[in-house]
Amino acid sequence: MVDSENMVKKAEIETQISHIAERLREEREKLRISQMDLSFKAGLSQNQVNYIETGKRTPNLYTVLSICKALQISPAVLFEEQDAERKEARETVINLVSRFM
Repeated sequence: MVDSENMVKKAEIETQISHIAERLREEREKLRISQMDLSFKAGLSQNQVNYIETGKRTPNLYTVLSICKALQISPAVLFEEQDAERKEARETVINLVSRFM
């Protein structure tokens, strides 16, 4: 039973990571800048930006914050509100991330 619970949690996290990658791409495209331009502004390689946007790599917190700063967006933009539990978790993450901005 524990294994199935862990699998469900892992799937939920992977879904959220995929959503974050999609939102990053959308925000970049909204500004009409290339992956190369974003990589330069964020201090990353173009390949790294591509891998994050396509879900091939999971960015660490520092990388997410660097990208958000380069895009001039709040990390809150990357998290969607669903149910009350996720909203609470989202607010917790945003509060923690805000300390580093």
